Amino acid sequence: EFEDRLEGAGVYYVRVDEKELEELKNNPKLVEEVMNEKISERLRTWLDLLTSRVDTRSVTTIVMPGNDDELFIDDIIRGYEDKGIIYPLDKVLEIEGHEVISSPYVNPTPWKTPREMDEKNLEKHLENLVSKLRNTSSSIFNFHPPPFNTHIDLAPKLTRDLRPMVVAGQVQYEHVGSKAVRKIIEKYQPLIGMHGHIHESGGMDKIGRTIIINPGSEYSEGVLRGFIVEVDREKLVNYWRIEG
Repeated sequence: EFEDRLEGAGVYYVRVDEKELEELKNNPKLVEEVMNEKISERLRTWLDLLTSRVDTRSVTTIVMPGNDDELFIDDIIRGYEDKGIIYPLDKVLEIEGHEVISSPYVNPTPWKTPREMDEKNLEKHLENLVSKLRNTSSSIFNFHPPPFNTHIDLAPKLTRDLRPMVVAGQVQYEHVGSKAVRKIIEKYQPLIGMHGHIHESGGMDKIGRTIIINPGSEYSEGVLRGFIVEVDREKLVNYWRIEG
């Protein structure tokens, strides 16, 4: 029961005896190996669940890593391509006539996660992706970080020891999204921007004519959030924020 609660909160766990616990305490490399093994195991469990519940031959199913994800998981996702899962990086996909480009990279964070770029290099990376499009105004930008200075990029302001800053009992927030992503959206005005990364800022906003969305997350509470986005070949028809 306890392990089920941990798994529901997104935690990785392993059973050990006292001897194994001491070995882990004294061997960071072993801890890393165990973590990577548990990450791989969890991802395969999710992908097996997905492919057992969804007809991925008739339903376009895209699985993309985020900035926290170690680079080795990309090969795991690619390993499910023969079951219909699409790994979207470094390619242009199409949904209902709309071109889709995807990027997992984010502007620098205090945690130095595996997929980060400074804003200058991130802008170059995104420009390279956009250059592959035929029609930018009809395209979908699936970029992990939200644009800077929007309703969907607010996160707690941190102290030097990475704790949320609290003033008069209230957590202080600041904009932490990507300036490069904002610049690219302002420049090309895609149909919609689909983002994540900032778990505290679920919602929507608008940059020019482009709708931008971030489902947010409360995974530690066992709550799954998302958006249903409806498009036809001409336009963005509708979008709904959902949770369960």
